[in-house]
Amino acid sequence: MVEPALETIKYSVDGPIATITLDRPNAANAQNSRLIYDLDAAFDCAEADDDVRVVVLAAEGKHFSAGHDLKELLAAEEHWAALRDTPEGKLAHEQTMYFDKLVRIRDFRKVTIAAVQGTCSAAGLMLACMCDLILAADDAKFSNPVLRMSGVGVELLIEPWEMGPRKAKEFLFCAETFSAEEAERYGLVNRVVPRAELADAAREMAGKVALVPALTAEMVKSSINHMVDGMGQRESWKYHFMLHQFVSNTPTALAKVEARKQGGMDAVKKEQR
Repeated sequence: MVEPALETIKYSVDGPIATITLDRPNAANAQNSRLIYDLDAAFDCAEADDDVRVVVLAAEGKHFSAGHDLKELLAAEEHWAALRDTPEGKLAHEQTMYFDKLVRIRDFRKVTIAAVQGTCSAAGLMLACMCDLILAADDAKFSNPVLRMSGVGVELLIEPWEMGPRKAKEFLFCAETFSAEEAERYGLVNRVVPRAELADAAREMAGKVALVPALTAEMVKSSINHMVDGMGQRESWKYHFMLHQFVSNTPTALAKVEARKQGGMDAVKKEQR
């Protein structure tokens, strides 16, 4: 199997385990367009390799992912920028890049494990929660401060499904940051391990999963996903996505976007406090 040519992702295979590693450590693995495309290509490669049974999603450096790359969005220099000037263009961008590519990971036929350390915020949390299992290092911090920025969370409202509606409301409305231990207690992650042991623990878990026959694992994953879809997960995500589009085009939200363009990342950090 030829590994894909990637700029912002590392891809490797060891036996039945593929490891996809976010590789923008100097930007806290913020998700720019290049990373999203590379991530999709890496999953294509894992999908095509019949020897791969489990995918570990990891991250280089101190942090898993700080979310979407707001510097790229504020600079408005990449190819999606012109589309985002209109409501329909913004919808097309976020449907293609943020909604569809993430739901693709949730629906991926092979079992996926996120190995999370440091900051896991907003779109970073959304990405981790697309995986079937989440291992957290003891230094992991989970947050989603987007409501303070006039957004309705991010494109997929994962929190009620991961921690229940009551705790999700507290987490979002109060812009809380949960420690790894709190995240485990609230059902957001499966297990917490020492930071130095995260990679080994992810590989150990992946090795256990790989012992399950591939078709069996695929069918059980499909059955569980079908169950939560029957409870309304997919439809609730679609509903939330359209609410997200509506709110992001209101005068309040557009004014905040303009203020961020003028104030740069300092303005963004001030909003998130």
